[in-house]
Amino acid sequence: MSASEYRCPVYTTASLSPAKRAELLVRPVKASSDILALVEPILASVRNDGDEGLRGCVVKFDRCTPAQDKAFPLVLEAPFADELAQIQPEVKEAIDVAYSNIKTFHSAQMVRESEPIRVETMPGVVCQRFARPIGSVGLYVTALMLGVPAQVAGCKNITLATPPRPDGSISPEIIYIAKLVGAQRVVRAGGAHAIAAMAYGTESVPKADKLYGPGNQFVTAAKMMVAMDSGAQVAIDVPAGPSEVLVIADKTADPALVASDLLGQQEHGLDSQSVLVTIDCDDSYVEAVNAAVAEQARALPRAEILRKSLSQSFILQTRSVEEAFAFSNDYAPEHLLLYLENASSTIELVENAGCGDYASGTNHTLPTVGYAKQYSGVSTSSFLKHFTSQELSPAGLKGLGPYVERLADVEMLGAHKASVSLRLAKIEREGL
Repeated sequence: MSASEYRCPVYTTASLSPAKRAELLVRPVKASSDILALVEPILASVRNDGDEGLRGCVVKFDRCTPAQDKAFPLVLEAPFADELAQIQPEVKEAIDVAYSNIKTFHSAQMVRESEPIRVETMPGVVCQRFARPIGSVGLYVTALMLGVPAQVAGCKNITLATPPRPDGSISPEIIYIAKLVGAQRVVRAGGAHAIAAMAYGTESVPKADKLYGPGNQFVTAAKMMVAMDSGAQVAIDVPAGPSEVLVIADKTADPALVASDLLGQQEHGLDSQSVLVTIDCDDSYVEAVNAAVAEQARALPRAEILRKSLSQSFILQTRSVEEAFAFSNDYAPEHLLLYLENASSTIELVENAGCGDYASGTNHTLPTVGYAKQYSGVSTSSFLKHFTSQELSPAGLKGLGPYVERLADVEMLGAHKASVSLRLAKIEREGL
């Protein structure tokens, strides 16, 4: 195949119309209505038919033939047999290092997030805020990045879901991680049907209180649909769909390294997107990146996916740092990489980005398709819920009560006012 088949289209801000700029900000995903129409029957099948519906989906969508047999267990329960977690020593070492780093970083978050807050807002009025772990969580695919913060937060019921292999087995690496993070079970299912199973519960899969994890457009649609279903009573972490990266680079960046990061995101699938925003780089630099993309892509095992997906990625040539970050903030990428001579000095220009990493410690379950404008990535706080308390002394109620009565009057909430007025009267009677 020719190098031209592995090429990102190139645009320049100097000649970019407002309409074309707006078009470049739109992700290459199907219309929500089309995806929802495809996902709804899958959710209904699992919601209405439980294990039987889930089993049918595992056979159809995960292509797992053994699941046709009703004796085939859809769920592996802890404790997991050691033989299911047999992995190469070097892989075990890599997982252990990543686990340690992720746990260290998320444990540091937990120190602050779990600390109660106590504030006396006015004399005799004490307000407090407490954190508690979410009881039952359903984690989709990303075992380390989701399992570790769930473990650190203290979630007592952790369910992992991952697509089975055609023979029905689960990757031993997943089982090893499930043991590390203290998961109670592994569900042998992927896609929208795995989300449905954890959202609604089946005979084999316990219902989760909150769902986490990235996935394709169907998984993201399933998460959002169950979150909107009052019958499911389930929350979700972030809208984390097809993977994406935006790289900002100046002329000091090595084209080969830039190309490798663009390709690293593209190999996730046909709906992934990679964007390179260059700062004051000439056409020869851009051509060097595209040449490196082609050279590396043809040598990779997912070359065919890359050939098809690179056409929907692009390179944007900008004239200044400000112009580059303005586009990046409007795009709001899942992953943002800065290949700049003084990268740390530009951090203050970042307004919308998920960022994240693979094994250093930070979490890479992040908002995509522009949701970084509204959402943060997964952290230990994602696995906590908070509640508040108010404690008023008699003096505190006498000081605050009249203001509450006045506000209740304005809002015409008579019962609210009465609940305060009765207490104030009792304090007065008892001389407190």
